[in-house]
Amino acid sequence: MSHSSHQFIKTIVRYAAYMALLFVIMFPLYWIFTMSLKNFKDIIAYPPRFIFTPTFDNYRQILFSGGSFSDLQGIPEFLRYVINSSITTFSAVALGLVLGLPAAYVLGREKSKANDRIAGNFMSYRFAPELVVILPLYSIYKKIGFYDTFPGMILVHQLITLPLIIWIMRGFFREVPKEMEEAASIDGANHWIIFFRIMLPIVKSGIGSAMIISFVFSWNNLLFGLVMSGGSTMPVTMGILQAMTFDQIKWGEMAASAVISSVPGIIIAIFAQRFLVKGLTMGAVK
Repeated sequence: MSHSSHQFIKTIVRYAAYMALLFVIMFPLYWIFTMSLKNFKDIIAYPPRFIFTPTFDNYRQILFSGGSFSDLQGIPEFLRYVINSSITTFSAVALGLVLGLPAAYVLGREKSKANDRIAGNFMSYRFAPELVVILPLYSIYKKIGFYDTFPGMILVHQLITLPLIIWIMRGFFREVPKEMEEAASIDGANHWIIFFRIMLPIVKSGIGSAMIISFVFSWNNLLFGLVMSGGSTMPVTMGILQAMTFDQIKWGEMAASAVISSVPGIIIAIFAQRFLVKGLTMGAVK
């Protein structure tokens, strides 16, 4: 077998593996989406029906039943869950950036074993089982009145957003040449001017990455909502489970809820992708 034939076969195998991987990743998404457009008979049909008459009844049920948009108290329950998750997640990411960017800057620019240990301790909060932290926090929240409040939910989500932002941004800050800071210092810039006017524009791409990852992990978190939220702050991950009643599981409504709950993540990813490209094309050169 010639070298060109061998290379051709390797290329075919590689692309076949890519297609198989793409199928494995995309098929569950396709199945959830098509399930949201099926009626109950098509969902439980065996063998599964790939050809069916689409219906929007599941979306209509969760979006427009039980409330009116003229009054916030009359908004359908599932939309309240989406609003609750939006308030909690966006606020948690914003607070994580305010606290995490300066911390990552300090931990990234000053290379020492102590800083490495501190950064590792922050990341250990992501490795530790959430139940280890959430159960004591539940008792504390009940005593101080933070249970089922947005400030309480935003703070507890810092266990997700803050370690991720610090760890990701620490690596980006480390890549910036020291000479840029030294040149700014010679021109009379203090640490805050260097941080805001020089470092942050350079690491825009990293900020976008940190925002995407921390947003996704915070938005998709179930345990914090299960333990720390009630009727006032219940997130969308808990709202999806409301389709499970004592006598049945409303598969169509659950699938429609899952599809809708993924929309904010898709939107933020598209926006942040444009932000990433802008950050990469600007940065230190500008």
